[in-house]
Amino acid sequence: MRLPNSAHTSRPWRIHELTPDFQLEDVWALPTPGGPHDFGRLMQLVASLDPSQSSSCAVRTLFALRWKGGRLLGLDAPAAGVGNGVPTLRDRLPVDLRRSPAGPDFDALPFTSLYLLENEWAAELANRTMHGVVHLGWTPDGTGAYRGQMAILVKRNGPLGTAYMAAISPFRHLIVYPTMLREMGRRWQAGERTPAHP
Repeated sequence: MRLPNSAHTSRPWRIHELTPDFQLEDVWALPTPGGPHDFGRLMQLVASLDPSQSSSCAVRTLFALRWKGGRLLGLDAPAAGVGNGVPTLRDRLPVDLRRSPAGPDFDALPFTSLYLLENEWAAELANRTMHGVVHLGWTPDGTGAYRGQMAILVKRNGPLGTAYMAAISPFRHLIVYPTMLREMGRRWQAGERTPAHP
């Protein structure tokens, strides 16, 4: 379920310190009810997501087209990535976050973990269109239980980035995220656990 931006901005997440120049695109409640110590399970589940293995043909097709188009247009060239095209947000980390674990590696998506706390995790990616951050938080739901919350933050790369984000918005909101959340919920309810990442 999509949430108002205030569900993210009103909480004291550490990501706010690192992304004042980023725009908050989306906030989503994740179908992952649990207890206070289940955040690690959520984090590993998200890091293991692979759109090419989605149960949805539409999602698999959209991502295949995106990766192929990205190769043809040079959108994902290493020169445009984190540390090359844009400075990594790790350079902005305060001392305590630099000393925290970065978090797991992603199995299939081109994100790099930034930091990991007891109830918060952030990862970044960059290409010729934008510099993006996915932020996960583990929030109390008001009933004594907890659930995951995901925010997407973006810094667009000029007119190309603005056009690209506008073009993909309907696909993200109508196909990709709803499907991803349903699949995540099924895996969560099934008690699926992914191998721990080093």
